[in-house]
Amino acid sequence: MHVMGSTGVPRNSERPDSPAEQAEGGRLRWVLDLVRLARPLHSVKAVFFVPLALIDAWPWNVAMAGRIAWAVGAFMLASAAVYVGNDIADRHRDGRHEVKCHRPIASGRIPVSVGYLYCAGLLASLGAMLAFAPVPSWPVLVYLGLNVAYSLVLKHVPLVDLSAVGLGFVLRVVQGYLAVGEPVAHWLLVTVLAVSVLFLLGKRRQELLGAGAAHRPALRGYTVELTGWLMQVTSVFALISGLMYLGTGASLSRDHGQTAMALSAPFALFIVFRYLQIQLTSRNDGDPVRHLLRDRTLQCACVLWAVAFSVLLMLDNHPAMP
Repeated sequence: MHVMGSTGVPRNSERPDSPAEQAEGGRLRWVLDLVRLARPLHSVKAVFFVPLALIDAWPWNVAMAGRIAWAVGAFMLASAAVYVGNDIADRHRDGRHEVKCHRPIASGRIPVSVGYLYCAGLLASLGAMLAFAPVPSWPVLVYLGLNVAYSLVLKHVPLVDLSAVGLGFVLRVVQGYLAVGEPVAHWLLVTVLAVSVLFLLGKRRQELLGAGAAHRPALRGYTVELTGWLMQVTSVFALISGLMYLGTGASLSRDHGQTAMALSAPFALFIVFRYLQIQLTSRNDGDPVRHLLRDRTLQCACVLWAVAFSVLLMLDNHPAMP
């Protein structure tokens, strides 16, 4: 029942939406669902991992920045297509999950046929980018093939699922090195693999604590205790390989390489400790992207580390004049 104003007509705040307004609101929600389907928040993975190759490519120039931007865009399109395809393939399983049931396709807000067209459009856009690629683009193609195998088989195999996802991050870094035209730093690839597996173990742990293994078959091969032990082992592996990269593999002089190891050690230890603290002492969605975007402590530590390392990199490439 509408509240009547002094003139005997419903107040504007209580006026029902007109059919045109309802249709406009429906279109807006539909567009927002399409955006959510592509997981724009996870684009930060390409934005962060692809440009890591710039550490070994000093001095930078505009052409190099353009190639890096192309590589980031290509992986953003590729990952968006993968997310849409996975949501189509997993729609029935997601529908039985207390959180994932609200995803656009699992909930039925976006029809499956529209999802297929959306995925095809993303792949067509990616194909156009690859057709005019300024650098070799085989990591993007391998990434797509790996994710097809992951969606069909690999994600159901415990431990193998971790490696498959980790390789996706490694391929992003390799594409970055192809974009800058520098030899691949192998210790950096090992570090990226270890860090990505560490993040994924945290997500698996939180899934076990939450909904259990019912919605993801591979979780039957894990326990909360096992994920905790694996996270500890992987964090040590990530720290050692990262420091090895700084000391021997990064494009720093020998003296500054040793300084980089000493400078980075406390930052790296604190960041790993903070991540383990979050995952092992609380219950959350396990999503590392949300932790990086929301946890102010992690953000401050990462920014301070980046600033300190950037200063060291500039000093190494621009030594003081005698």
